[in-house]
Amino acid sequence: MSKMQWMLENLDCAHCASKIEDKIQKIEHIEKATVNFMTKTLILTCKEDRDLDKIEEEIKDIVHKLEPHVVVKKKVDKTNLKISPKEISCCGEHDHHHKHHTHNHCDCYHEHHEHNDEHGHSHGDGDTKKTILKLLVSGAIFTVGLIGNFKGNVELAIFLSAYIIVGGEVVLRALKNIMRGQVFDENFLMTIATFGAFATREFPEGVAVMLFYQVGELFQDIAVNKSRKSITSLMDIRPDFANVKRDGQLTKVSPEEVLVNEMIVVKPGEKVPLDGVIVEGKSMVDTSALTGESMPRHVEEGETVLSGFINQRGVICIKVSKEFGESTVSKILELVENASSRKAKAENFITKFAKYYTPAVVIIAAMLAIIPPIFIEGATVVEWLYRASIFLVISCPCALVISIPLGFFGGIGTASKYGILIKGSNYLEALNNVETVVFDKTGTLTQGIFHVTQIDATNGFNKDEVLKYAAYAESYSNHPIAISIIKEYKDKINKDQINGYEEISGYGIVVEVEGKKVLVGNNKLMYHKKIKFEEMDDVGTILYIAIDEVYAGSIVIEDTIKEDSIEAIKSLKNNQVKNIVMLTGDNEKIANKVAKELKVDKVYSELLPHEKVEKLENMDQQKTYGKNIVFVGDGINDAPVLARADIGIAMGGLGSDAAIEAADVVIMTDEPSKIATAIKISKRTKRIVIQNIIFALGVKALVLGLGAFGIANMWEAVFADVGVSIIAILNSMRILRFQK
Repeated sequence: MSKMQWMLENLDCAHCASKIEDKIQKIEHIEKATVNFMTKTLILTCKEDRDLDKIEEEIKDIVHKLEPHVVVKKKVDKTNLKISPKEISCCGEHDHHHKHHTHNHCDCYHEHHEHNDEHGHSHGDGDTKKTILKLLVSGAIFTVGLIGNFKGNVELAIFLSAYIIVGGEVVLRALKNIMRGQVFDENFLMTIATFGAFATREFPEGVAVMLFYQVGELFQDIAVNKSRKSITSLMDIRPDFANVKRDGQLTKVSPEEVLVNEMIVVKPGEKVPLDGVIVEGKSMVDTSALTGESMPRHVEEGETVLSGFINQRGVICIKVSKEFGESTVSKILELVENASSRKAKAENFITKFAKYYTPAVVIIAAMLAIIPPIFIEGATVVEWLYRASIFLVISCPCALVISIPLGFFGGIGTASKYGILIKGSNYLEALNNVETVVFDKTGTLTQGIFHVTQIDATNGFNKDEVLKYAAYAESYSNHPIAISIIKEYKDKINKDQINGYEEISGYGIVVEVEGKKVLVGNNKLMYHKKIKFEEMDDVGTILYIAIDEVYAGSIVIEDTIKEDSIEAIKSLKNNQVKNIVMLTGDNEKIANKVAKELKVDKVYSELLPHEKVEKLENMDQQKTYGKNIVFVGDGINDAPVLARADIGIAMGGLGSDAAIEAADVVIMTDEPSKIATAIKISKRTKRIVIQNIIFALGVKALVLGLGAFGIANMWEAVFADVGVSIIAILNSMRILRFQK
């Protein structure tokens, strides 16, 4: 598959966005098209061997026909990147075999995106002022017409001038759209309805409909821009430059130009531009932009710092560990920008509903205007034309089409403030129905910071030898257990002495050190290699060491439970999560001890990575229909389980890249309690969305019925359209004020 992306400048209508998406989806050879109204982007996938230039021309033609004022900006990505099953990078993809292309694409996109934001912002301000001016002038003339009690042609002239000022643009758009074959849109509805009001000599009501419709549109634009800003404020974490050490000199360059293993210097007040390890200096760093935590963090030599942190005190020298396209800040921006392109069921329902609802109401309105005067004695054309106009005003689907994606978008933005990155509205919605939460143990519920508590030696080996061979064997691993052994060993490891390194997942390591065959792993490895050994009974992670197939001894390593874990389990149970399960590859004694302390419902221990997937699949078969299973993990071995779960949650701050990429939600702070916060945000968002659907459809249905029977007039119709829109949008905005 090939993936492409464009900016759709001036896209200001959610209903129009869904129409563009629907038409583009029908282009031959296009697998999937998504118009993201919130970020004004079009993302599509198509077959690799197709003429992409031809497809682009077709897209521009469709957009021009549907929305002539929308500008399709230059392509952002036309590289043939492979699309993974779980889309997660710049345009929703990430492939380690195409890192170079992805990186270039990211650079291009962000430069272009910043430019567009700047342009769009000033353009938006100008449009808003112009609209407010039109509303004030038209409103003043409208008020004069109401107060003045004018008659005849004078009354018509006053109200018509007010109408032309505020609604001339809408009428013009409606006429242009009709000429292009686009009939059923809000411009057409408002034009026909107001023409009907003028035809029945209800001049004030005709102007009022257009005036309030434009007020509603203005309000919608302001609300959407505010919601967009809540997301794009994250763009502030994007660093502008990096001070790189080259040839003994400090050079200020773009972060994209810095290579892995180069040295960068970050001064007080500057943003850390790239992920890396501090090699010199210490400081306090502000991590709030990434994690949502207000307390500064102390960092010193040897510690990892992430791009997006702000250095507060000392000068620090950092060895870069990732290029900018792979850095934390880059991935966060990509995830958040593309989050609303994955739509929730409620959004998809409303898009489909609006597609059929509007034409249906227009047809009913036409029947109301034509049939009763013919078949009902005493019925007048004027009276039923007025009722049909009321129908048309009410039928505009704007309240639903904008308020629902706005609610989900606000939910994603609110979660990001708390250091919770949700990769799509569909995942935010899914968090509303969580029945089971399955935790990995190490690094998720426990700190993942291990220390050696006991070393035993036997068969002629001493403790120093046991520790030495274990440290050499673990020297290529970045697992917390390996790090704890290397830290305990303290001496320098000569990697030239290491040959034939092999890691057996779920068992341990087989390696040759100084010409000796060394086995380091769990009891399963000893059984697998038929080594006679003494099985330990300690509570802790136990590594067994064999040298040249002779059992040499064991090392006991212990981990500590995160302070946050007990609160996390308690909060989940308070949020109606029925089952809390813990899966671990660790031994049964340790697993049971941790499970008892945390009060989890079930624990499965001594599992290999594929067995974790099997356990999850068994739970999946037993879950209640419509409910979801969440898996929470942090390690590279957790990636398959994260991908298999209904919702995969990765502990992002210290977690592996593979886990973060396979997950649907990333917790930047490594705090399990944030899962309960994400569920709360999801429940509140869903509640607001349901309120909007019931309220908007309920009011519209009521006023449609009253209008058909001549009970409701045009003023009630205006409320059923504009009033409902404003109330629904205000309701959607409440999610931005969520307090933990």
